[in-house]
Amino acid sequence: MLRNIPKTRVSLMMLVLLVMAVSFMNALQQSLPASDEEARNRLNSSPRHGEWLKIESGGETINAWIVFPERSDPAPVVVVIHEIYGLTDWIRAVTDQLAADGYIAIAPDLLSGKEPRGGGTESVDRDRAVALVRSLEWSEVVSRLNDTAGHATALGSATNSIAVLGFCWGGSSSFAYAVERPDLGAAVVYYGSTPTAQVMAQIQAPVLGLYGGDDARVNKTIPSAETEMTDLGKSYQKEIYEGTGHGVLRAQEAREGANLRASEQAWPRTISFLESALGN
Repeated sequence: MLRNIPKTRVSLMMLVLLVMAVSFMNALQQSLPASDEEARNRLNSSPRHGEWLKIESGGETINAWIVFPERSDPAPVVVVIHEIYGLTDWIRAVTDQLAADGYIAIAPDLLSGKEPRGGGTESVDRDRAVALVRSLEWSEVVSRLNDTAGHATALGSATNSIAVLGFCWGGSSSFAYAVERPDLGAAVVYYGSTPTAQVMAQIQAPVLGLYGGDDARVNKTIPSAETEMTDLGKSYQKEIYEGTGHGVLRAQEAREGANLRASEQAWPRTISFLESALGN
């Protein structure tokens, strides 16, 4: 087919196709949250406005990272609940991607003030962050999430619609927070466990659960979520991505491409779910 075309033209055509393929892959990657490895670079190159806030909660001050979408009308709010590792650059990059998708996204550092000198995630290593998260009282977590959501929805550029999205420990907390907030618009649970059956009757928001196939610790709680939410007439959707483990979206380079393929399915589903629930 290319036999009668001059070699220079063939070379030019191949170069154009290569550039188009690279542009397509870059666009696809930019439509997903950054992986842990790319988070800092994505944050540094983001065109969106992000800033640190201080929010009063229960007589204390918590730090929160907020990113604003580039749109002319008010936007719904998504509260991002961090992993057991605290408010990392990766969580901030997820927040930035949510803003790219049209939401005011805010991530509170739930470890704010938990170090003896008043520091939060920024002042501890990973092991210490894990220990501090495990020591948090649920009532305080709920209070801090409420005050974070209240601060964001009070902004002139925000609507009153709120969703919550969390990962790992934050995924479990996202599901549990739906129990606490009857006015919640949606809850997204990335590889987080299920609340007890006794409290799920209080959930009003639709819930989306996204799980790794090789994550038995978390996945053993999925059947109770399906059974109880169905019996109660609640909305619960789920997807399990085979060949992946825990932390799929953060570790997109892992599992020989399985995590990236799962991320390419999970994130668009997340955004579609939020759009349907919040009317964005």
